[in-house]
Amino acid sequence: MPDNSLLVNGSSAAPIALVLAHGAGAPMDSPFMNSIAEGIAGAEVRVVRFEFPYMAARRIRGKRSAPDREEILIASWRGVLENVGKVSTLAIGGKSLGGRIASMIVDQIGAAGLVCLGYPFHPPGNPERTRIKHLEDLRTHAVILQGTRDPFGRPDEIAHYRLSPNIQMSWIEDGDHSFKPTKRSGRTEVQNLADAITRMQRFLAGLKP
Repeated sequence: MPDNSLLVNGSSAAPIALVLAHGAGAPMDSPFMNSIAEGIAGAEVRVVRFEFPYMAARRIRGKRSAPDREEILIASWRGVLENVGKVSTLAIGGKSLGGRIASMIVDQIGAAGLVCLGYPFHPPGNPERTRIKHLEDLRTHAVILQGTRDPFGRPDEIAHYRLSPNIQMSWIEDGDHSFKPTKRSGRTEVQNLADAITRMQRFLAGLKP
C-alpha cells in the first residue's frame, strides 16, 4: 500500500505510533475516527490511519459494498505496517471490524499494545455467535473501550467470557457502539469521546519502555 493512502496525525518524531483501521461501515475519516485521531495525536503519539480495499474502492465508485474477505483484511493490515517505519513503541487497533482484525495479528507482529474501539464480540441480536476464541490467549497488552449499551457486546454478556488477563475492559458510560450516550444519561458524545481519548493516552503511555 503506497504511503499516500495513509492519513497521519501527530509528530513524525513521536516515540509511539498508533495504527488504526476503520469499522465496517464508515471510512478512516469518519467523524468518530477524526475525533479519536485528532484528540490523541501530538508530540508523544503519531496516529496512522488507513482503509481496507473495499472502503478505498467506495471512494472511487461511490458505491457501498461488503467488507473484504478476512484474508484480504489481514493482508491489508500487514501491508500498512510495512510502511509505518521504525518507532520506539508500536500499537495497533481500530474501530469495530478494524480492531478485530488487528487483534488477530497483533501477537504475530510483536506490537507493544492493542487498542480496540467498540469490539464486535458478536453480531447484534445474536450473542451466540461470538468472535472471542483468539482473545482467550492473547499475549499482547490490550485495552478494549466499549460502550455499556453496545449491541455488539454489553457488560452482562462479556462478564461471562474467558478473556486473556492481558485484556483490560474499559467501559464508556451509557455509550453505544460509537460511544454515543442517550440524552437521559446526562452525558454527551463529546464527553464520552474525551473520556475514551484520555484512557487511550494513559494506556499508550504505559507501553513505553
